[in-house]
Amino acid sequence: MSEPLLAVRQVDKRFGGTHASRTVSFDLYPGEVLALAGDNGAGKSTLIKMISGVYTPDSGDVFYQGKNITGRNPQDVRDLGIETIYQDLALADNLDVGVNLFLGREKMKKVLGFLPVLDRKLMREEAKKALKNLGIIVNDLDIPVRYLSGGQRQAIAISRAVYWNAKVLIMDEPTAALGVPEQREVKELIHRLKAQGVGIIFISHNLVDIFDVSDRILVLERGRVAGERLISETNDDEVVKLMMGAA
Repeated sequence: MSEPLLAVRQVDKRFGGTHASRTVSFDLYPGEVLALAGDNGAGKSTLIKMISGVYTPDSGDVFYQGKNITGRNPQDVRDLGIETIYQDLALADNLDVGVNLFLGREKMKKVLGFLPVLDRKLMREEAKKALKNLGIIVNDLDIPVRYLSGGQRQAIAISRAVYWNAKVLIMDEPTAALGVPEQREVKELIHRLKAQGVGIIFISHNLVDIFDVSDRILVLERGRVAGERLISETNDDEVVKLMMGAA
């Protein structure tokens, strides 16, 4: 088996009297989708925030491609190749697709030899290529992203992560606010990312989605690992029991 892209080892986090994460460990491999499941308050958000650099573990370590990245800030973690797509997508609704792809990393050009302005044409062309590489079609790249469908917006957020060479993608409830056709589009996109060797942590309350796209599932319950299973060797009844602490 190949070396894990991401290795989390015995990470622990408390907030006052709340033990949000209790010595959690797991591996994520290239081209694998690992589902992260658990009821509200199970510790999913705390765990991904320790991976993405928002929180520093009280103890334990996070390794990326064999390198200890514990305590790195979020921008350092993103620059290394770990991207997190939260439910709000962090898109600027009033800006077009190209500018959103480069949000915080905008391409500039000089007018009159000295005046810096946004190079919207370059960013739009790069956005078109990035979307095409993932098989995503957006007919009009000039309009503000607020006018796009939920599935298209999700696709743009994913394309942005992949464009900046993400090797690990953390997806927080990516299908939660989508209709059935758009859910199907996002799932197909996840399968294409798998084929490109991207490791994906897939967070969802929807067991149908989890069983559709995941290879393994890690179930958290009150901050601890309640169980880890291959998707091919478990079922929704067992997963629900693990989530409830009854297995």
